[in-house]
Amino acid sequence: MTPSEAFESLSLSLIGLPISYIWRGYGSALFVECGELHPLLNRVGSPGHPEGDVSLAVEWSWRIEDENAIRCGSWSEEDLWEPAFDTLRNTRIARCELFGALPEIVITNDRGTRFLSFSTTDGQPKWHLVDRRSGPSRWFSVRDGKLHLGDGSEPVV
Repeated sequence: MTPSEAFESLSLSLIGLPISYIWRGYGSALFVECGELHPLLNRVGSPGHPEGDVSLAVEWSWRIEDENAIRCGSWSEEDLWEPAFDTLRNTRIARCELFGALPEIVITNDRGTRFLSFSTTDGQPKWHLVDRRSGPSRWFSVRDGKLHLGDGSEPVV
């Protein structure tokens, strides 16, 4: 199965999955945890952010939009972020798609709000989608301008 075929299969299986938890990493990095949440410990052994059955991570350059406007993006004032995150939390995935010549990802929820990766730096789009639901984890990302399917053990490029 090609990465594109695997992504298409995954995207169909995401329909109806809850967006369960959203958290910020360093800077504007954003993590969207979907499905059942699983507790994790951080490096020092204390509780960390939970991990979803499926996780979308965007290192930088993202935006949240509704039918009428961009609600906020990674370059917006940070006081706009939490209210925009609230439009995604506790909703369900309606669609998950790729767009652009260099693949970017968009998740649309059941209210029509969209979360998009939107890279504006040189190199590759900096996102990855991880499916942990059955068997070994499948990691989707972009390498050499194309959708890449790996197991998460490859070095970050």
